[in-house]
Amino acid sequence: MPTISMFFGIIVRMYCSPGEHNPPHIHAYYQKHMAIIDIRSGEITDGKLPPRQTKLVLAWVEIHKEELMADWELASKGELPFPIEPLK
Repeated sequence: MPTISMFFGIIVRMYCSPGEHNPPHIHAYYQKHMAIIDIRSGEITDGKLPPRQTKLVLAWVEIHKEELMADWELASKGELPFPIEPLK
């Protein structure tokens, strides 16, 4: 699972496999926490992050939604997604 971005101690990854299950999503990791976030809705569908990290990741998803969807298309075809600019 390639890392597509890292910021403020948060690692964002996306699985790469043909036919990756929908809905389009990312995996966000912070220390011992993990959450799966739906790219389209910006909602956490599984897991949990601390409140501050949740706000940061959700803001990042909203800013980069188009890039994330383009990466999802690549990843669902088994291709590597491109890195995406971190929050600064």
